Amino acid sequence: MIETLNTNQTQSSNTENGKLRLFEHRIEHQILGTKWLSAVRLFLYGLITIVILPFQLLALSTCLPLRISIPVLHHKLITKIIGLKIEKVGDISGDKKVLFVSNHLSYLDIIILGSLIPGRFIAKSEVANWPIFGFLSKITRTIFIRRDRTASHKQVKLIKEQLDRCEKLILFPEGTSSDGRRVLPFKSPLFDAAMLTNSIVQPITIRYTHLNGIPVGYSSRSLFGWYGDMDLRPHLWNALSLGIFTIEVVFHEPIRADQFSNRKKLAVYCQKTVAKGL
Repeated sequence: MIETLNTNQTQSSNTENGKLRLFEHRIEHQILGTKWLSAVRLFLYGLITIVILPFQLLALSTCLPLRISIPVLHHKLITKIIGLKIEKVGDISGDKKVLFVSNHLSYLDIIILGSLIPGRFIAKSEVANWPIFGFLSKITRTIFIRRDRTASHKQVKLIKEQLDRCEKLILFPEGTSSDGRRVLPFKSPLFDAAMLTNSIVQPITIRYTHLNGIPVGYSSRSLFGWYGDMDLRPHLWNALSLGIFTIEVVFHEPIRADQFSNRKKLAVYCQKTVAKGL
């Protein structure tokens, strides 16, 4: 009886160990597969960029209208390559002078909004010096600004000039990225440019809702959100390995800047509107 019991326990233990080894093998295989997914996506991203680059440089040098539409096409192709499924809610303002203001969670936000809006991003001046991304920002006509009070007047003047030229501009007024649980207070100085030109301002809410069809929870926000002191390269490599992200982009009702008595009230209104979309 005892020998039979021991034999059964040994067989059961061997079975469990076999299942554990099989499970570990599958996990190892999945990890290897995701590494290949990151490599393939980066390769295709580089290939598409190299193919489109000469056309964008030509459009920039000749001031062709294509210099606006080519970056949109590029971003649309990249969303397919890296697995960004975008669900647009609401209508994009068709006015000529528009300042789009959005919450900011990740470098992926630029690809997402860039695939939807034929406009120019406003970014902090440090981005211009980033390897690769700095160059890509320049050829897509990004406007670089210094985020300090001493340069505030010059930055507002710069943005005003672009709006006067009927440019569509995209701004992340939080001034940094976050984990997306809430919207940080909007920095108001650049809203002055919209007030001075009486431009349309359209708030936007970006929500990362699903990863491979599974609702995104708090613990998985760091997989797509890039914030704090996270290192860009390992975060990007991991994000590209994950599969398909579903992102909801809500275009709220556009408003005219002259509806508000000052830039701070306009900024607060936009921040609250964006927060309601989370």
